[in-house]
Amino acid sequence: MKTLVDSMIGDGALRAPSAAWALTALSLSMLLSSLGVSIANVGLPTLASAFDAAFQDVQWIVLAYLLAVTSLIVSVGRLGDLSGRRRLLMAGITLFTLASLLCALAPTLWLLIAARAMQGLGAAIMMALTLAFVGETVPKEKTGSAMGLLGTLSAIGTALGPSLGGILIDSFGWPAIFLIKIPLGILALLLAWRFLPADRRDSSAERPRFDHLGTLLLTLTLAAYALAMTIGGGRFGPLNLALLLAAGCGLGLFLLAEARAASPLVRLAMFRDRQLSAGFVMSALVTTVVMTTLVVGPFYLSGALALDAAQVGLVMSCGPLVAALTGVPAGRLVDRLGPPRISHLGLGAMALGCGALPLLPTASGVPGYIVPLLVITAGYALFQAANNTAVMGNISAQQRGVVSGLLNLSRNLGLLTGAAVMGAVFALGAATTAVTTAQPAAVASGMRITFAVAALLVLVALAIAVVSHAAARPEARLEAGPGQG
Repeated sequence: MKTLVDSMIGDGALRAPSAAWALTALSLSMLLSSLGVSIANVGLPTLASAFDAAFQDVQWIVLAYLLAVTSLIVSVGRLGDLSGRRRLLMAGITLFTLASLLCALAPTLWLLIAARAMQGLGAAIMMALTLAFVGETVPKEKTGSAMGLLGTLSAIGTALGPSLGGILIDSFGWPAIFLIKIPLGILALLLAWRFLPADRRDSSAERPRFDHLGTLLLTLTLAAYALAMTIGGGRFGPLNLALLLAAGCGLGLFLLAEARAASPLVRLAMFRDRQLSAGFVMSALVTTVVMTTLVVGPFYLSGALALDAAQVGLVMSCGPLVAALTGVPAGRLVDRLGPPRISHLGLGAMALGCGALPLLPTASGVPGYIVPLLVITAGYALFQAANNTAVMGNISAQQRGVVSGLLNLSRNLGLLTGAAVMGAVFALGAATTAVTTAQPAAVASGMRITFAVAALLVLVALAIAVVSHAAARPEARLEAGPGQG
């Protein structure tokens, strides 16, 4: 794995072997957390049979993980800032690894779901602190390459999950999809213990207090929003509305509590930084579009193009594969040309791909879908490397954990919103709620309308990028001073 990191980042990029090993530990953490979602999805039919459960119940194996990650990722990021990132990351890896064992040994469905929630907590810690550690392990001029590498490992975990999970289930049974993570978790833990920089020890008088009220309010708010977007099987009913209203009230209470807190979980003043706020908003918009490809794609490929399940899976795997291949080159481009240019380039590519899909006729077949999909995915890899670098590049060491948590949160909220809202747009465009039995022409119509909306979302993100980067340039010149670029 270290050799892979060296080759992907480039010769001389890391100043010491220990830095390469530290980045390897972070890469494994990112791989495990993304693998935690994708490898479980493929096992849902098998788990439904194994526990003699309805599909609606088995879905909670995935939902419990996502809910834990979404609702806790900001809080654990802030906790890492206060208590020490190294020890908390090691605790998160340990928790994830132990939960994987409990998942494999679970005798009932609901114990498996509980273990998955525990695994999600470990994944939240790993996701939040992995990005936060980049600034402490990699030279600043190579931050983009490191962010590209982590994006690549995330894409590899997403792409590898379904195929690896299918092989493991067929060969060894469903517990194997959880057991496979244990040796990887142990390796990540050993590397983190040996090579990550030690935590700075502050006296209790210097250390700010943890914001328990803010943490509770934000966790409940995010859990309510995540549930509102996921329950109901795609139908927005009274319960979804009640949860959405609860999330809105919770957000208001959270903002009020943070404004009054002596040591807030999230410093509201940081959102006055246009580039930081823009990075969060763009991340949410762009991942909403990425989720559109995952939600709409399978229905269009099977319903309009008449592909079987294996062919659909093959086409859908092209997206994560391209993201994996593009991530590291994208990071190197960020280091060479700067985040603004690459961010604009990535968003432009995404807009081009989303705009092309509604214009191409169904007669263009699989190539007419897969070529724009590849453009969208490559553009996303460029944007992600640039945006992560821009957001995390100038954050103080005391705030890296919480900002990393907010960045990951914006991505998760985009995925949840994309699954719910863009799925509803697709059903509306197809003029039916029974999308699985709709006529091919109706499915194609739904796809065109959905990707037209997706193209508009990307154009909004591009406009935000242009405005925020233009506003940041004079500030950068002032900071540089006379004669300094």
